[in-house]
Amino acid sequence: MRSTERVLRALSATVTGGLCAVLPVTVVPDRVYAAPSCQAPPAPSVTVDEVPWAQPRQGLDRLAGVADGAGVLVAVVDSGVEARHPQLAGAVVPGVDRLDAGGDGRVDCVGHGTAVASIIAARIRPGTAFRGVAPAATVLPVRVSERVTDENGGRTATLADVAAAVRQAVDRGARVVNLSLTTDRDDPNLRDAVTYARSRDAVLVAAAGNKQEAGNPRVFPASYDGVLGVGGVQEDGARVATSQIGPHVDLVAPGADVIAAGREGHARYTGTSFAAAFVAGTAALVRQYHPDLTADQVAERLLATADTLDPAPARGLGAGIVNPYRAVTASLDVAAKAAPGPVARKSPDPAAVRAAARTAENRRTAAYLALGGAAVLVLLLIGASAGRARRGGH
Repeated sequence: MRSTERVLRALSATVTGGLCAVLPVTVVPDRVYAAPSCQAPPAPSVTVDEVPWAQPRQGLDRLAGVADGAGVLVAVVDSGVEARHPQLAGAVVPGVDRLDAGGDGRVDCVGHGTAVASIIAARIRPGTAFRGVAPAATVLPVRVSERVTDENGGRTATLADVAAAVRQAVDRGARVVNLSLTTDRDDPNLRDAVTYARSRDAVLVAAAGNKQEAGNPRVFPASYDGVLGVGGVQEDGARVATSQIGPHVDLVAPGADVIAAGREGHARYTGTSFAAAFVAGTAALVRQYHPDLTADQVAERLLATADTLDPAPARGLGAGIVNPYRAVTASLDVAAKAAPGPVARKSPDPAAVRAAARTAENRRTAAYLALGGAAVLVLLLIGASAGRARRGGH
């Protein structure tokens, strides 16, 4: 009997006991699953009357009128997206369904993909403090699972189907692909799909996994070259205990007590699935504001502008915490970063790109000082000349 790979599993580790991020799983015998008819319990809804801690931390309000992700298509490869959620109304286009023929990804039986999509692109609504990182971006839902836990009986796609879904997403114009899922298998189909997506100039963002306390296994697709692997941090900047570490972690983002949309209302979430969404949303902002940058250059910009927390590499924080405001507005000399960045070579030393950026900034500072010095010299010469002219006239 042919086997299938279960690629999505969530850990009940949230503050309120709801969803959390996707974990690696192993091969199991093939079984025929009946659709759960969305009977898997979603994360409990909460009233969002406070500003989620991640929003001021990331300076999202400072980007008003600067960048909002408009015109950028972001694929969310997950459990589908509930397009009827008030903050996602008009944000979700027909997508891909690898589970049910005739589906278009705009149904989410468990709420995981909806939460991820809302962190990326939830619209700003009066009376609701929560908003997405790129609140005008467009979401392409790619449904590959209807399972949150092993016990709820939902189906998952094979890795070959997940790979095919990634290809479909970029063929439909996705410029950013969010993969809040992990597998412990280095699958050739998935690896080839990543290569294909990179050849189509898509920014790939993936969860780093939540098994740090369970052996920290190597996870994919975050470990593939060209994929931004994202870990999770708490409000105080410390790594979430379950967030995995290693060379596949390029950046970190809010991953604990994160407020996001549920199938109905909102809920609190914990896990690297949700941290990845913050990076994908930031990538959408950069792709809008800097349309001439390639996907690799976008990734390098995200790394170069991250907030460092020394010693970040030792603490498993990659280049640091993603900073949307700096990623959009910082003046960087992209050409100065000729060597491949950490995302391209999966090096454990993500400081290289940041050092190159500092060198470029130092060059600009020196140039400004030189120009300033020249201007002062000209003024002095003019003053001296005027003084001589006055003396000559007496």
